[in-house]
Amino acid sequence: MGRRLCILAATIGLFAGTASAQDARTVLQASVKAMGGTDLKTIQYSGAGWFSQIGQTYGLAEDWPKYEVTGYTRLIDYDARWSREDYTRRQGNYPTLGRTPMPEQHVTAIQSGNYAWDMQGNMPVPLTRPYLDGVPFADLRQLELALTPHGFLKAALAASNATAITLPIVGASDFGLSQFGRKVTIVSFTILGRYKMNGTINDQNLVELVDTWFPNPVYGDMDYEMRYTQYQDFGGVKFPTLVHVHQGDPRLNPAHNYYELKIASVKANVAVPTMPVPDAVRQATAPPVKVESQKLADGVWVLGGGTHNSMLVEFRDFVAVVEAPQNEARSLAVIAEANRLVPDKPIRYVVNTHHHFDHAGGLRTYISQGTTIVTHESNKDYYLDILFHPTAWTLQPDRMSIYNPMYMISRRPAPIDTVGTKYVVSDGVRMMEILHVQDMAYELGDPSYRQGNHGADMLVAYLPKEKILLNADLYSPPAQGAQPTVPTAGMRTLYQNLLKLKLDVAQHVPIHGRVGTNDEFVKIVGKLD
Repeated sequence: MGRRLCILAATIGLFAGTASAQDARTVLQASVKAMGGTDLKTIQYSGAGWFSQIGQTYGLAEDWPKYEVTGYTRLIDYDARWSREDYTRRQGNYPTLGRTPMPEQHVTAIQSGNYAWDMQGNMPVPLTRPYLDGVPFADLRQLELALTPHGFLKAALAASNATAITLPIVGASDFGLSQFGRKVTIVSFTILGRYKMNGTINDQNLVELVDTWFPNPVYGDMDYEMRYTQYQDFGGVKFPTLVHVHQGDPRLNPAHNYYELKIASVKANVAVPTMPVPDAVRQATAPPVKVESQKLADGVWVLGGGTHNSMLVEFRDFVAVVEAPQNEARSLAVIAEANRLVPDKPIRYVVNTHHHFDHAGGLRTYISQGTTIVTHESNKDYYLDILFHPTAWTLQPDRMSIYNPMYMISRRPAPIDTVGTKYVVSDGVRMMEILHVQDMAYELGDPSYRQGNHGADMLVAYLPKEKILLNADLYSPPAQGAQPTVPTAGMRTLYQNLLKLKLDVAQHVPIHGRVGTNDEFVKIVGKLD
């Protein structure tokens, strides 16, 4: 894969080197005129289609899981850098691919200048956690405004660093990043002082493709690309009636399709009732990354304090951490707490329950210091080719990209141990079993079995002596005082695995939420045997 990327980079460099320089402003002004954007101040467009859950594939050969979107409407005030999106999302007829069906929910997403927030009814909801644990929402939504067709033209005209090239003729036909072999011009500039944007303008002066990159703990500089086709004239303004969007790179992994909308209505220069930035949003700050430890048994702790837990297990000469979620900041905090609880013992293993972004985003921090990653066998190539690839992360450098550990640039393999059915970590006294979740719901004939495992590579960690079982996303005990949880396919799958593998469990440690007892779990799930 690394060789393919090098060849691709060399090819692009060849075309760029032979391309003729163009006056970016002239190209942009011609596109503005062709698209009816000369006097365009605001716009409203509506449609329907599908969105997807980025980073949440069931298996690594599949695309991001899709869900239905209806009643989509977006209002934009370009000069105010203001945008509001409203839509209803639900599972629809799309397969769940290992997740519980998405309930119907109305979404309102707002961006105003340097601020971004959502609305729940009349209440503003600050977005303090980064998108996919990487890029701040305030940055992301400003990028999304500049990724729109007319928004790109306006942002590029306002930039002092915009450049343009027309891709050259190859052989007997024009070559370009456009369909049907037509010649195209690519306009590039930097926005917000750090994000590069490229816009492809076709031979009809229409914006066909706009892409940028944002920081992500798994992909590094992650591609965000919007494709615009099937343009129509709406009262003098040309706008695409098909919007197809990617997050991710199909050259690296099949999962990349983010959303697609069929646009039915476009209105220019409509009144936009922009609202002031709520005080709750203006004053919101990101919560500090903290780790709170809870002792479960001698030498065993759950490391919580955030949206995701990890578990620390002490052995005679080393310790092991189960789960490295979110990003490097979280991993550094967990490592610091592990060193405080068990000084002078190295973290020899970190167990990864499954490949979803929010559960694998902190793995690079561990592998950068030589910790052995324990993961399902289906993940090894994916992690080596994408997550652990020793390329530069320009937008948000981490320890691995800065220090470039020697085992990644020598002939020695990266420290990754894989799990087929079972893997054991032991020092001769304490034993921790890493078990692949078997799809018992399918074996029982349940047609909804794929909702049960959440991910095909799902692992659980079991301490036989302490009777502790850790799982990710299959079962989380309800909060204290909350109503009893309705049994899910994930709970049933976990319960069937307990029975088949004859696991004697006293405590359940979830990656999300509080520790619970097995009696509580059995009471919720019911007797299936």
